Amino acid sequence: MPTEFILPDLGENIESGDVVSVMVAIGDTLAEDQPVIELETDKAVIEVPSSVSGTITEILIQQGDTVAVGQAILKIDGGDRDTPVAEPAAEPVYESPASRKETPTLPTPAVAPATPGAVEFVLPDLGENIESGDVVSMMVAIGDTLAEDQPVIELETDKAVIEVPSSVSGTIIDILIQQGATVAVGQVILKVDGGDRDTPFAEPAAEPAAAPHTSAPAPVPATPTVTPNKLVPAAPSTRRLAREIGVDIAQIQGSGPGGRISIDDVKAHSKKLHRSHLADPGSAVAAGPLPDFSQWGVITREPMSKVRQITAERLSQAWAKIPMVTQFDKADATDVEKWRKEHSKKAEAAGGKLSPTAIIIKVLGAALKAFPRFNTSIDLANQEIIYKQYYHIGIAVDTSHGLLVPVIRDVDQKNIIEISVELTEMAQKTRDRKVSPAEMQGASMTISNVGAMGGTAFT
Repeated sequence: MPTEFILPDLGENIESGDVVSVMVAIGDTLAEDQPVIELETDKAVIEVPSSVSGTITEILIQQGDTVAVGQAILKIDGGDRDTPVAEPAAEPVYESPASRKETPTLPTPAVAPATPGAVEFVLPDLGENIESGDVVSMMVAIGDTLAEDQPVIELETDKAVIEVPSSVSGTIIDILIQQGATVAVGQVILKVDGGDRDTPFAEPAAEPAAAPHTSAPAPVPATPTVTPNKLVPAAPSTRRLAREIGVDIAQIQGSGPGGRISIDDVKAHSKKLHRSHLADPGSAVAAGPLPDFSQWGVITREPMSKVRQITAERLSQAWAKIPMVTQFDKADATDVEKWRKEHSKKAEAAGGKLSPTAIIIKVLGAALKAFPRFNTSIDLANQEIIYKQYYHIGIAVDTSHGLLVPVIRDVDQKNIIEISVELTEMAQKTRDRKVSPAEMQGASMTISNVGAMGGTAFT
């Protein structure tokens, strides 16, 4: 017979609380004294332990609900106690940030035996600022014999679609992800039996410096995440204010004894965030509310790929940060076109195509040398201009999965034929989704050429 677990007496004058998080799910096997919910009362944030055990068949509350003492929280099958009321939960004891031990969010060993003879392969470090990606396709299956450097998954990051090779070999006994899943660096991808390497393909990404008062949650999710610790030294009213105005209290440095956070600390932190947004409006792209387009006719929705999401963000940031000036002029390209045709066969023999873009790349490299202020970036935080002593040109390539910008490096050191060959190879590599994240970084300036579409000018 199903047994109900009700919210027990929480202490003197405490009649209810707000559910901060639900720590169990339907189908879980619940043990006595296992934390069930995290509850914010007028006095503190506490974990409420279960007084019953069995399999959870129904959860009657959810995050954000206000729950009263005596209200049913969940139902279980196979409860082994006649009295479902738990003893009052003890008030939490605050720990100082220095004494609190942080829980790492990523597995320390990149390859570690899970069972005798089994070896885990985790997603390796993919490059600068890449923390995760979406699985486009699985390239192996359970039972396959996996070899070192064999592609395992095709992953779409915010920079490109890449194939991730294995660092282990053996027979695949388990695959822990699937197509469409978002996978984080350091997350286990699969397990093999008979793996013959003790070292991983790449060390897991270094654990980021812990923010004040943060730790990993007790239930370990499939994808490593960092969740702010609710038991920070702050009054419930202070935490409530932070939650209402959308501030992560775990990121606030308290000014009180032992780092205790006050309402004034929350307000000061909020003002700081607001000022930084005003100083750098491109740091976040605000999505304003849209009307209900379906009121005017039939609509369909399609999720944006990561490439298109990042394109939208970067272009919005550019409009917010960079003064936009458009200048049109005309030039007589007769002699240039004559020269291009005369040398086109030489470029083709070398494996390239002598297009106007290849010539413009070389010209732009020379122009950046002659006018170095165009080869700069502005560091507003330090009030400095950064002059670059390299000349790398990005080329916008329109592909079926979004606009990508591979980079032709050191154009000042290459002749036009060499540039034409590299441009041809890089463009094809990009369209085939083989370009790496590193090959799309570091551009001094970008060329976008829509001349093939016709027209007179564009911005």
